[in-house]
Amino acid sequence: MERVIKIGDAKIWTENNEILHLKLANDGKTNNKLNTNLVETYIKVITKLCNGKPMPFVFDLRDSKGTFTVPAVMLLAKSPALTKLRISEAFIFNSLGVKLLVISYKRIYDPITPFKLFTDMSAAKAYCTTIKKQVLWKH
Repeated sequence: MERVIKIGDAKIWTENNEILHLKLANDGKTNNKLNTNLVETYIKVITKLCNGKPMPFVFDLRDSKGTFTVPAVMLLAKSPALTKLRISEAFIFNSLGVKLLVISYKRIYDPITPFKLFTDMSAAKAYCTTIKKQVLWKH
C-alpha cells in the first residue's frame, strides 16, 4: 500500500516507488494561492517520499483552480532538491486555462525538464514509464 500525504487540498504519493503523484483537489475553489510556504512543504514531502530516488512526476490538475505567486513558482521550478529527483513531468488537465498556465510555466520557469500534457491518467503514466526507461537506458 502506498503512503499518501495530504497537505491542504493536495495529496502526494509514489506509485510502486516509481512515479511521484501530486493531485490537487481544490474542487474549483478560486481563492487558493500557491505560495512559497506551501511549495517548501511540498518539497519536503516529495523529498521524503522519493527517498533520494529520481522519478517522473505526475501532476493531476483536473478541476483545479487558483493562482500562484512568482516566487512560489520559481521555487518549484528551480529547487535543487526537486531538480535532483525530477526525471520528467506529466500534467493532467481538463480545462484550457490550466493547459495554458502549464505551458506558460514550463516556457518561462522550467524549459529544461521534459514534460507533456495529458487529459487522462493512463497516457500520463505510459509517458512516465517510457521516459524512465529512456533515462535508465542512457546510464
